[in-house]
Amino acid sequence: MRNNLVALLIFAALAASPLVIGSYWTGQLTAYLVYGLLAISLSLVWGYGGILCFGQAMFFGIGGYIMAVLTKGMILPDLTSSYIGLLAAMAGAALFALALGYFLFAGRGISGAYLAIITLAITLVLERLMNNWYALGGYNGLLNVPPIKLTFFGASFELWDRLPTFYAVLGVVTVVYFGTSLLLKSAYGLKLTASRTHPDRLSSLGYSVLSIRLSVFALSAAIAGLAGAIFVTLDGFASPTLIGFTLSTEVLIWVAIGGKEMLLAAFLGAILTRTAESWLSEIFGNYWILILGLTFMVSVVLLPKGLLATPLEWLTKGKGKRSG
Repeated sequence: MRNNLVALLIFAALAASPLVIGSYWTGQLTAYLVYGLLAISLSLVWGYGGILCFGQAMFFGIGGYIMAVLTKGMILPDLTSSYIGLLAAMAGAALFALALGYFLFAGRGISGAYLAIITLAITLVLERLMNNWYALGGYNGLLNVPPIKLTFFGASFELWDRLPTFYAVLGVVTVVYFGTSLLLKSAYGLKLTASRTHPDRLSSLGYSVLSIRLSVFALSAAIAGLAGAIFVTLDGFASPTLIGFTLSTEVLIWVAIGGKEMLLAAFLGAILTRTAESWLSEIFGNYWILILGLTFMVSVVLLPKGLLATPLEWLTKGKGKRSG
């Protein structure tokens, strides 16, 4: 119960932040919220599902491209609804994850370093494919992706302004976070933990470990696809870098620094790391990458639960227990 209170206070602080940070940083924080949503997806599949996916950005990019193609009317000129685009982005990423997951997990299954290497290789292949897929803009990507258009009771408006866009994105992230936390505290979360820690025992009780792994892989992909779909509407641009190696590596660092076994820590890890990157790059130039790398090593070696997960566990008085 207390962990929910801490999360509510953090989201309330985020909601109040535009009052003090100004217009520019409100726009930056909106993008960081989307990255936080991507971090939640990786925390779910890695920290809770025990599946180290080194290519989480591929689902992010798939969602972004689907959103761009649909809302630009490249498939059906009359079918440009933002709602349909968001749902299609989630469904497309989830279906791709299901197909990929079945290939990876069926039979004896692939896990550990081999799984990480394969997902990384697939990410690199997809990035190269998008670089040469000229119907989708190739290396230059897709420009002029329209913003999200919201429709209520016949009235509609586009999310151009920074403040309403920020609150719309914050609302989506809040719903996803608390919805995922609730799911992890249900019987499904217990089976997910068992599939990670004692898969043989779970199988002996009649549960399908493959189905559980596929479900969490697809769910995390859907969340990543949603994040990608929102991101391209903020940027107005979908490019192969959304699927690439760089973003896949960055989100892994965010989650490791924050804490992969706590959704809230992973989410805040993405926001704080991205904020720190902006400041460090201004102060230290290209050396900021070295500082980030050192922070990552310190986090992994000295605080394996994460720099943020440790104090958050103390706040929620859940030391030693998993928390959403």
